[in-house]
Amino acid sequence: MRAAIIGIGAIAGMHARALRDIPGVELVAATCRTEAKGRAFTAEFGGEWFDDTARMLRRAKPDFVTIATPSGAHLDAAVAAARRGVHVICEKPLEITLKRIDRMIAAADKAGITLGAIFPQRFNPVIQTVHAAAAAGRFGSLAVAASYVPWWRDDAYYGPGRWQGTMALDGGGALMNQSIHGVDAVQWIAGATMPELAAGENPVESVLALTAVRSHDTARLEVEDTCVAVLRFRNGAVGQLLAATSLFPGQMRRFLIGGRDGTAEVLEEQLITWRFRDEKPDDAAMRERFGGSSSTSGGAADPMAINYSCHTRNFEDFIAAVRAGRRPSLDGHEGRKAVAIIEACYKSARTGRFARVAEAVNDVSENGA
Repeated sequence: MRAAIIGIGAIAGMHARALRDIPGVELVAATCRTEAKGRAFTAEFGGEWFDDTARMLRRAKPDFVTIATPSGAHLDAAVAAARRGVHVICEKPLEITLKRIDRMIAAADKAGITLGAIFPQRFNPVIQTVHAAAAAGRFGSLAVAASYVPWWRDDAYYGPGRWQGTMALDGGGALMNQSIHGVDAVQWIAGATMPELAAGENPVESVLALTAVRSHDTARLEVEDTCVAVLRFRNGAVGQLLAATSLFPGQMRRFLIGGRDGTAEVLEEQLITWRFRDEKPDDAAMRERFGGSSSTSGGAADPMAINYSCHTRNFEDFIAAVRAGRRPSLDGHEGRKAVAIIEACYKSARTGRFARVAEAVNDVSENGA
């Protein structure tokens, strides 16, 4: 499998390391506008540097690309790859609006290529364990599903010349960029308790949210650094989201999932609560396996302090699907769900009212909605 990376920003190195760990995958090319950065990157990870995506697709002939550009530039890269018949896996969020995501999905469907999303938390073994418990009905009647991301980003992170914190390329702040992993994990786990959901249906029905800028320059920051939201799930459960880059010094991400028959609580990679009314023989082993301290801070204060092993598993799932000619478990429709929830949160914050979560992919053409 010949791989190429579109966009050589901070996350691209993580993508390259993850791909390097997968047997049978070769990084053949990478693109960015800056020659010095591009040549340094390919010297470290291999492949050829290109300053133009279209030329790279034409000359390097990758089997798939991973998109690591700023979030609001994902659509153009995905459409260019699809038109060349190249499979696409894209860093979160798939794009910064549902309309743009739906255009990506339409382009992939028209070209007959695979579109995959990157949400490494779905491949975190402890999160997968909680998801499996939810699917098995171990929580009983689900009551609460919550994600707390009390992170910190310094002023330089949102400084001059940075795309982070801009509406055009970030599309949102702490919720869209940092906490989207928690949003996706919560809806994925809660959705596992609702086998009645139709394919692609979002388990979150509506949201009520507040956003603010509390720790950064309001004249420079175009988006929120703080958000609190409540969720109403389709099965009657409720949820909470805390999304922040405003809380110095930054703490690890936390999940709380529980109901009538059990509760699970996760602190990054650590399972700090795992209790069920119906205790199973392997529950003690689960507490032993995941009960130790986390080996990563998960990006609480440093965006690069992330264990890339879950990215590797995310890529492996995508590559296996491409080879088998099937949809990956985390395809474009799945990747869309978190952005649908976030869009509803932003609408709620603007209006001061509950906002419904968009339910289906809009009927759009590749060229516009």
